[in-house]
Amino acid sequence: MRQYTPYDLKKRLFAFAAGITFLFLCLFGRLVYVQLIMGRQLQTKAAEQWARDLPVAAPRGLILDKNGKVLAGNSTVYTVYVRPREVDDKRLLSGELSGILGIDAEELFQKLSKNVSEITVYKKATREQANSIIAVGRKGVYLSMDIERVYPYGELASQLLGYISVDNRGQAGTEKFYDKFLKGIDGKILSESDLTGNRLEGTPQHYIPPIDGLNVKLTIDYTIQSIAENAMQQAMLIFKPIAARALVMDPKTGEILAMVNKPGFDLNDIPRDDLDALNKYSRNSLVIDIYEPGSTFKIFTVATNLNEYLKGNKKAFSPNHIFSGGRTRVVDGRIIKCWSNHAGGKHSNQNLSLALNNSCNPIFVDVALSLGKETFYDYVEAFGFGKVTGIDFLGEGTGMIVPQNYAMAGDLARMGFGQSIAVSPLQLAAAASAAVNGGRLMQPYLVSEITTKDGLVAQRFYSTMVGNPISPEASRMVAEMLEGAVSQGSGRNAYIEGFRVGGKTGTAQKFENGRLAVGKNVSSFIGFFPANDPQYLALVIIDEPVGQSYGSVVAAPFAKQIFEQIIYYKDLKPVS
Repeated sequence: MRQYTPYDLKKRLFAFAAGITFLFLCLFGRLVYVQLIMGRQLQTKAAEQWARDLPVAAPRGLILDKNGKVLAGNSTVYTVYVRPREVDDKRLLSGELSGILGIDAEELFQKLSKNVSEITVYKKATREQANSIIAVGRKGVYLSMDIERVYPYGELASQLLGYISVDNRGQAGTEKFYDKFLKGIDGKILSESDLTGNRLEGTPQHYIPPIDGLNVKLTIDYTIQSIAENAMQQAMLIFKPIAARALVMDPKTGEILAMVNKPGFDLNDIPRDDLDALNKYSRNSLVIDIYEPGSTFKIFTVATNLNEYLKGNKKAFSPNHIFSGGRTRVVDGRIIKCWSNHAGGKHSNQNLSLALNNSCNPIFVDVALSLGKETFYDYVEAFGFGKVTGIDFLGEGTGMIVPQNYAMAGDLARMGFGQSIAVSPLQLAAAASAAVNGGRLMQPYLVSEITTKDGLVAQRFYSTMVGNPISPEASRMVAEMLEGAVSQGSGRNAYIEGFRVGGKTGTAQKFENGRLAVGKNVSSFIGFFPANDPQYLALVIIDEPVGQSYGSVVAAPFAKQIFEQIIYYKDLKPVS
């Protein structure tokens, strides 16, 4: 046996003490690190272990028409949760919830028997079902209130209103553009639980209330929207086109009063499982898509000429100038014909007003070529073509214009009567408004106010003039000529006895793969009233009608229908 000297014992004792001291210092250092450095992080993790929260959905703001009618609202539904560890009798609870919610009891029991902290039993329970669950009063059952988006009028203005995602966020249309105002801020119910997920008895629940979204008031008038919707539905039934569209606006302010795209879809039954159908039917073609306007563009050729005439431009034609009677023009080796013979089979000599009445292409070729490329392009730009209008809607189309540097005489000639240029329907309506409202190009807009649920105005939007392409006198002359086109010319199917209606028809051929598509036309009419002081402007577009093609036959009667019903709705009196 080894013998230890006092010195050896002293050394071993010292080493032991040093070891203990070192261990103590390590533990102390770790404690300091945990408390001071890791403390906040560990507190957060601990909180996550004992804090359980249930979401409380914020009510989404309402979308209202200009008169306060709810076009997009909310209903209250409930999500049912169960925490199996808190349930005393899973079989009994399964039977009770089955009876209230109409779900399979055995399937629910199997779910409750699994080792999980929480399961979602049912979504979109009604208030009555929620009250029945509360009345039963079983432990481990929780309810979360949710807000479901409801559209009281189904398909009405579906592309304009848009829709939301399953998590209550705007996905299209106004719902998306104004989502930051509409969505609100979700609340939550916070409760304490142990590590197994059981709520700690006697601990309080903390309620963080949601903040309601703001309401969005549109410029849309529900009644005028309904009038236009019904007219376009009739057009779909009568002419069986691939689409029928109508836009009604206040030409003086830029307020959109109605915006219709048919076919549409029921906003309460969104085809989320068919993305092709959803993209097709939710597309607001009046804002997004572009097309060749055809003869409706002659409005701007006339307006350009008259404004330049009043300015003293010798290349512009007098309103009384008599154009050549020939029904054809040859430009860049291509023959441009008038669609018809006038005056009993003979292409009569005619002034600018008669040319507009007869929608005579060669006359507008003469005007465009005489004015010249630089002048004509200046007015095309001044009327807002080739750029967005700035409407409060996503995805607006800019149109297509042959670049001025590359435009040939043939391009300019065809632009004069509405070919070789593509525009959005919204651009066309805004530009036509400027042509007849005194020469002021107004920015179209869809929302007038954003308000709280109590009606306090958070933000107000006003009409905005963005250009001044022609003078008031030129605008007056344009309006008079367009009134003649309705009372005596190709737009006579839009004539309303006792009311001064102006307008222009349009018929455009469609192109497919760079070639004219046989039998595929776009029929349109743009009109306004009263002609001497325009209050309403309507654009009707019928895409690929069957059996007929001319805008005078297909589109003009529906514009008349819209105007007549607006007259009745507003109780407007005939001109004395």
